[in-house]
Amino acid sequence: MSQLRKSFRELLRYPSAVAGLVIVLALVAVSIYALIAIPYDEAVRLWRGGEDVWYMNPQNVPPEWINIFRRNDLPASFLLDSRSEENEDGTVVKEVNAVSEEMTEVKITFSFDYSYEDYPQELLLYLNGSYTEKKPYVAITVITPDGRELRVTEMSIDEADTYRFSQDQRLQRRLRGLSPMVGIFSVPNTDPPVPLQGTYQVVLTGFTFEEGSDFDARLVMHGKVAGWAGTDHRRRDLSVALLWGTPLALAFGLLAAIGTTVTTMVIAAIGVWFGGWVDELIQRITEVNLVLPFLPILIMIGTFYSKSIWLMLGATIALSIFGGSIKSYRAIFLQIKESPYIEAARAYGAGNFRIIVMYLVPRIVPLLIPTLVTLIPSYVFLEASLAVLGLGDPVLPTWGKIINDAQANGALYMGQYYWVLEPAVLLMITGLAFALLGFAMDRIFNPRLRGV
Repeated sequence: MSQLRKSFRELLRYPSAVAGLVIVLALVAVSIYALIAIPYDEAVRLWRGGEDVWYMNPQNVPPEWINIFRRNDLPASFLLDSRSEENEDGTVVKEVNAVSEEMTEVKITFSFDYSYEDYPQELLLYLNGSYTEKKPYVAITVITPDGRELRVTEMSIDEADTYRFSQDQRLQRRLRGLSPMVGIFSVPNTDPPVPLQGTYQVVLTGFTFEEGSDFDARLVMHGKVAGWAGTDHRRRDLSVALLWGTPLALAFGLLAAIGTTVTTMVIAAIGVWFGGWVDELIQRITEVNLVLPFLPILIMIGTFYSKSIWLMLGATIALSIFGGSIKSYRAIFLQIKESPYIEAARAYGAGNFRIIVMYLVPRIVPLLIPTLVTLIPSYVFLEASLAVLGLGDPVLPTWGKIINDAQANGALYMGQYYWVLEPAVLLMITGLAFALLGFAMDRIFNPRLRGV
């Protein structure tokens, strides 16, 4: 323990090591937050969800923070719900008046401020009716800031209905051929159209025809920015995959690095200690393994068997155990084997495996630690590379999966650079952090580099 404390204090003398350690701790903190805030089952449900989960999000839009770098802000998305008492982005007023014993008038008014110099992507109404036989009937009207009343449509409401303003051809004809988003949110008679800022109202005036019948509505505006990470082609919030990709990347890299280095070291020690045919067998297996194509084998496993991230982890460890490091460890163990304290251990009757575990292996642990740290990002990049090639786990949200989806849906061709840059930057930061930390640790634990 005293030696570890001394090494840690010496590590803090290197600014690069401190920077790397801070970044690693930040990644660990993000991982812990992701696991607590979004449990595994919830993360899988969100990532595999469709319109029913992500209906509030617009499609393929950048994060909201890009407005910091723009002169004119892009419209942000919001939701107003007649069933909720708290609507941060506007107000909702629901009035219910009895017309007769069976007929009731229900009026829902959504009010919101629009202060953008661009048009929203879409405006939607999600309607929910409760009835036995006779469906509620509703008329939808938009009141603009300059006092104009635009009749939108009239319709009967089922238990669950969705009305999309942009897909209503009759509304477009009433707006003189303009798309509904331009026609509703523009100053009248302007060419080219200019967005009209101010307070808008979407009014639903409906009637129910049975006792106990009612309806409610949610107004959703899809803007052109959303969240702190943006959205993808399935309206999914990329923050889910960015957050959950952190613990998955660190777990894959750490487990692969530990499993590979520790097992390789123990196998090399066994071969050196027992010598003879045991050492020859290990060396021949290593030489055969060194000529095997590592990545093509993983691609073949993912293509023909399974893309599970844990199967890929096991295959990575299995293919890396008999790597080039086993020969480096063997050279070191051959020197340690001739040390006087090893002869002393044999003299007092220590068993073979006790000598291997208690006397041989601990001597090169200081050399193992920096190697272990620098190996972690290489396995993180390997997992991301497999995902980019389409061999990522189909269930789990990872950084590589984000890049693969972006590539498959032409993100770069459509100018959606955020979709690729966000996970790529996280991968680079992870690699940089462990590289800075590993190089500094190598100087501390490797006596030959202390004076360099």
